[in-house]
Amino acid sequence: MPRITPRIRRSAAVAVALVAGGTLAPAGVASADTGAAATASAPVTKGLYQSAYSERNHALWTTSAVGRPPVTSSALTKLDPVTLKVEATYTPPVTDAATGAVEAVYGIAVDDEHNTVWVTNTRDNSVAVYSQRDGSHLATLPNVAHAREIVVDDKHDTVWASGFGDGSVVAFDSRTFTEKKRVTVEGAGPTGLTVNERTGTVYAADLTNDQLIEVTRKSTKPRLIPAGDGPISVALSKNGRTAYTADNTAGTVSVVDLDKGLVTKSVPTGAGALSVKSDDRSGKLVAVNRTDATATVVDPRKGSVVKTVSTGANPNHVEIARGTAYVVDKSGTGPAGEDTLTRFRVR
Repeated sequence: MPRITPRIRRSAAVAVALVAGGTLAPAGVASADTGAAATASAPVTKGLYQSAYSERNHALWTTSAVGRPPVTSSALTKLDPVTLKVEATYTPPVTDAATGAVEAVYGIAVDDEHNTVWVTNTRDNSVAVYSQRDGSHLATLPNVAHAREIVVDDKHDTVWASGFGDGSVVAFDSRTFTEKKRVTVEGAGPTGLTVNERTGTVYAADLTNDQLIEVTRKSTKPRLIPAGDGPISVALSKNGRTAYTADNTAGTVSVVDLDKGLVTKSVPTGAGALSVKSDDRSGKLVAVNRTDATATVVDPRKGSVVKTVSTGANPNHVEIARGTAYVVDKSGTGPAGEDTLTRFRVR
């Protein structure tokens, strides 16, 4: 999530609803449990993949795509982060009129400085840019092999994308939409990304080789840092000195000392750990565990689990904004078979 001072700030009370007995309570309904474990869930659309919060617009954006190529159902969706209600839905451009295939969207990040949304078009080996103002498609940028995730560095006007297909980490200029740097690690499988906006250094989780790929603004040769078993997602501490990986194979979150280049702790969170985010307010982490259908809050300093929250089946990604975690899943439990979004306070 971008760390800039937005031109527009809005305050909103977080309404909560209790998930009880496996039934999803509608968002906005007050919970009898007013503690931190209170949650709210709501159906969004089929094929949810990731989400990103815009502080400038106080909006939560999600990506979705259904099925394998030719993918004909995909959307960029804007939601109210308090009520979880859909405010707008935008369809990516058609890439094949004969089949109806669209430029399906998967990974997502927002650029609040330029009021845009960046997405990965994994099936099309590209990334794309949309307007936050009206959802219009602004550009498609090719040559990112199996583009998986994307992250914005507002301070340095840079957007980074991971190319899982060829081991690349690619940087684009967020103003001109032109490529400005590409670093490739032969045999690597970069997936999750995070960036230190103070230094401009980006970190990619290398799922294939159990390591982090560190690329500084001026480096042409990356530094490789050991990580956990099957790192698929990565987050940073507020001071940028520590990285955290969601280890899909091990079902853990690993704490990585970036100065020393070693793993100092590994905390079991649940089977199929898939996504991790750090909460700058509390210093805690949230990891989603796809196989266990849970989200785990971790205190990385103590190396312990604070609490575990049940989500819909097959949770896929977590975003944290203003101390609230947003988890998208692939449960298909909505009234029309939609996937759901679950919200809960981190503390």
